[in-house]
Amino acid sequence: MLQRNQKINHLQTNSCDRPSPFDLRKIGLNPNFWYPVAQSKELKKEKPHPVSFGGEPIVLVRTKSHQIFALEDRCAHRQIPLSMGVVCGEKIACTYHGWQYDRTGKIAKVSYLPKSCSLPKGVKSYPCKEAYNHIFIFPGKVELAETVPFPEIKNWSNNEYKTMYFSRRVNCHYSFMKENLMDMNHQFLHRRFMGKVKPTIIENSQGENWVEAKYKFSGEPHPSANLVLAAGRKEESSSADLDFDIMTIRTEYPYQTLKVCPPNSENPLLNLWVVYIPVDKEQKINHSFGMLMIRKPKIPGLINLLWPLMRYFTQVIFSEDKLAMETEQKAYDIQGGDWNQEVFPLILDVRELLYKKGVSLLPKIK
Repeated sequence: MLQRNQKINHLQTNSCDRPSPFDLRKIGLNPNFWYPVAQSKELKKEKPHPVSFGGEPIVLVRTKSHQIFALEDRCAHRQIPLSMGVVCGEKIACTYHGWQYDRTGKIAKVSYLPKSCSLPKGVKSYPCKEAYNHIFIFPGKVELAETVPFPEIKNWSNNEYKTMYFSRRVNCHYSFMKENLMDMNHQFLHRRFMGKVKPTIIENSQGENWVEAKYKFSGEPHPSANLVLAAGRKEESSSADLDFDIMTIRTEYPYQTLKVCPPNSENPLLNLWVVYIPVDKEQKINHSFGMLMIRKPKIPGLINLLWPLMRYFTQVIFSEDKLAMETEQKAYDIQGGDWNQEVFPLILDVRELLYKKGVSLLPKIK
């Protein structure tokens, strides 16, 4: 109990007249992990695609032979974005003077430079992989890319599930997103579409790089909410069991997962995998990439008929969350610091994890 009280005093606002010295919103996402920065469908063949991570401009390239690579999005010559350039075979050429770069970022050709002259220094390249219909990069230390595990997304390739993809820009620090997903106590926000449901946390645990919570919901769910879960039910349960479904939410840095299982079953009705990519240098804007795997109903083809309603329901819920989190960010900016008085032990654990695993956004004192 003493340790918990000390943590609360350290992580929450100390009084109502000053912000907490523990400011999670000044902690950046650790770059030494694999992150999606675009959906595969966005990266067209021979059409450079600009993205960013924490304010660093990056260009994605898919060559004619369908090879992909990622480079710093600025020409070493005059700093013109390479995303404005032209893909030439397996290389990309700057639109200004035609300097060509290979997949490693090295300058392969400067057409007007005499052969006797050495080529200039090139640009930074990023380890890059295509998986789960997304383009992933490793924005951190290149030498760590081969040793850091690539994310494993359960049920993505399982034929018993249909995947819903999310790609959304949200004007808030990524930590607001992570706290929002873990804290199911905010269901009051969704009262118009979730109905009268009451979440009860039944278990929470943590490890070196993760925090996990299990919730049970009771009450009267809205028909739309019931439909999303009931569609995937098989013989082992009926829609009447909804009150006893177990929702497990896990922040395993830097990713988050959510699954809903019927009572006494490890076969999820749905799986969510999501990560929030900082866009700007201050990391007050993030791009949310997610995959929601929903179990198909017993009746063949029924999932396709229900899909538009399911997508509408998830979009409505997310729009309410988005409004709340962007408003939180505005309040932070106006107040000039984190005045939040958080009391939920689970969220205090999550905040501590994000603080411990992240990197400071404050300038280093020389």
